[in-house]
Amino acid sequence: MRIVLDAMGGDYAPVNTVAGAVLALKEYSKITRLFLTGDEAVLRAELDKHQFKDPRLEIIHTTQIVEMSDQAIEAVRRKKDSSISRAVDLVKKKEADAVVSAGHTGAAVAATTIKLRTLEGIDRPGIATWFPTEKNLCVIMDAGANLDARPEHLLQYAIMGSVLSEYILGYKNPSIGLMSIGSEDVKGSGFTKETFKLLKASSLNFRGNVEGHDLFENPVEVVLCDGFTGNVVLKTAEATASFLVHTLKKEIKKTPLSLAGAWLSRGAFRTIRNKLNPDIHGGSPLLGINGTCIIAHGSSSAMAIKNAIRVATDFIEQGVNPRIVDAVKQYHLKHDLSKHDSELEK
Repeated sequence: MRIVLDAMGGDYAPVNTVAGAVLALKEYSKITRLFLTGDEAVLRAELDKHQFKDPRLEIIHTTQIVEMSDQAIEAVRRKKDSSISRAVDLVKKKEADAVVSAGHTGAAVAATTIKLRTLEGIDRPGIATWFPTEKNLCVIMDAGANLDARPEHLLQYAIMGSVLSEYILGYKNPSIGLMSIGSEDVKGSGFTKETFKLLKASSLNFRGNVEGHDLFENPVEVVLCDGFTGNVVLKTAEATASFLVHTLKKEIKKTPLSLAGAWLSRGAFRTIRNKLNPDIHGGSPLLGINGTCIIAHGSSSAMAIKNAIRVATDFIEQGVNPRIVDAVKQYHLKHDLSKHDSELEK
């Protein structure tokens, strides 16, 4: 399995990206080749710090970096020798099976969409993000790839999210919810109402509208929304979790008694910390492109990079893309047959 890592992408690149690559090669024997795209001198200096050599590791020298201030499309067009563009080129040329990046999300989405195109039957790609709840680990889609989504895009997200939930998370016939401001059919914007109609008429396991609190209290396996809403939901949840952990630590340290109580409860705290730790879940798959792209958080630690690489290997091993193509075809076949039967009855 051949993975290419955008080694210059991320808030703490190349320190954390290189460290994550080292961890991945040490742990995952299934990786036959790991490419690092970026400034070769810089990357070799980082590797020297780890005193690490592996014949599976190969550096692809690049001369440009996509900055966070760059416009996504312009970055792809003008910075053809950037670490993300060269990484995607390797996938396009079939020299690598997947690309992993913690850099500019828009540039990663633009580069993969332009260079690799979308899967058959898919109009727009979407980012599928893991979201821990009290009862399960659900998929929120889209988390930022498509800000101007149409109802038919969310129908496609529902199909793709269901495939991901079934074959990566192991949920059979995963339930689907549409993010809105109320559970009733009539609640929401014109966009969500039209999307609701499409989903209700589908053969998918659509449970209806879900609200923000449902993510924690009454979760489904797949939550659908446009990229703008999904990104706001995700970052708000991340900030809330961080605030609660920080506040809890501050309060615990106030008295010897609270410190003792915390020590006795350390097992429970460890479980909660692991459940909320985004580093453990790794990166988010960009679903719908004709290739494999895993988008990691900009502030990813070395462990997060390692786990993003793991997600890429799982994605390929489970054949998620072929399953998505098949699911889309099966959906349209079933939908067209049902429509034909209805017309005959008339």
